[in-house]
Amino acid sequence: MFVTPAYAQGAGAPGGLEIFIQIVPFILIFVIMYFLLIRPQQKRMKQHRDMVAAVRRGDVVVTAGGFIGKIKTVHDPEDEVTVELAKGVEVRMVRSSISDVRSKTEPLREGKAAEKAE
Repeated sequence: MFVTPAYAQGAGAPGGLEIFIQIVPFILIFVIMYFLLIRPQQKRMKQHRDMVAAVRRGDVVVTAGGFIGKIKTVHDPEDEVTVELAKGVEVRMVRSSISDVRSKTEPLREGKAAEKAE
């Protein structure tokens, strides 16, 4: 008849190099994503965490809601701050809801040196 005999190909060696070649592109994609997306985001988060931790009385801040105000008091144990949004309008909020510090105040001098300077 018109049917030609089909010859089966020999099976390749199991495992080894083929699996490694298939996995390499995924590893490369992950490495590229780490350096382009994950690492810069972690650096930004660390900078924000340090900025919020360094907030003190008198700093002008921007809240997550977009309000600009001046910090009146810092409540360290509760991790909260009191922000004056307008004259007579004070809001108590969580430190992590501060999105930016516009202007920093000078650190206070301690002890007798501060009294002599005044």
